[in-house]
Amino acid sequence: MTDPITPDPTTHEAVPPFSAVGEPAASAVGESAAPCAPAPLVFVTDLPDAEDVALISDALDEFNVQETGTDDRHTLAVLVRDPETGRVVGGLTGRTSLGLLFVDLFYLPPALRGAGMGSEILRRAEEEGRRRGCRAGVLYTISFQAPDFYSRHGWRVFGEVPCDPPGTSRVFMTKDLA
Repeated sequence: MTDPITPDPTTHEAVPPFSAVGEPAASAVGESAAPCAPAPLVFVTDLPDAEDVALISDALDEFNVQETGTDDRHTLAVLVRDPETGRVVGGLTGRTSLGLLFVDLFYLPPALRGAGMGSEILRRAEEEGRRRGCRAGVLYTISFQAPDFYSRHGWRVFGEVPCDPPGTSRVFMTKDLA
């Protein structure tokens, strides 16, 4: 039995070879097929290995550095710890790269909202972005999450994409940091 996430290696011969642009490779009419290595397998998963994600991230980062001559990609986290347990209970995660601060995730438990902690977390992330030379910040939120919170802190909407449930949208926002 084959794992549903892992492709069956015996089926690789049925997968057509692909050219550099992702189209099936063309062969000259009348030429006999020369033996070649099996074509790479393409598959979808919702459980990628951390090593696979790191490989893709690192390779893209290396490409960006080669193209721009700038090696400034760094992760960023502003965390909130429970004073009794020391466990992280919320905060912000993101990264900085090529002069931009990216806010990827931001969560505070309901009991910690409304007292200015979210504003402090965002302020610290923006401050660190500036310290790292970022000219602007970019994030997206969902219309039922926090676009008003970000707007109160100087972020502005530059696009919206409808999503589910109907009437909801992804809200893309930016802020000048320079």
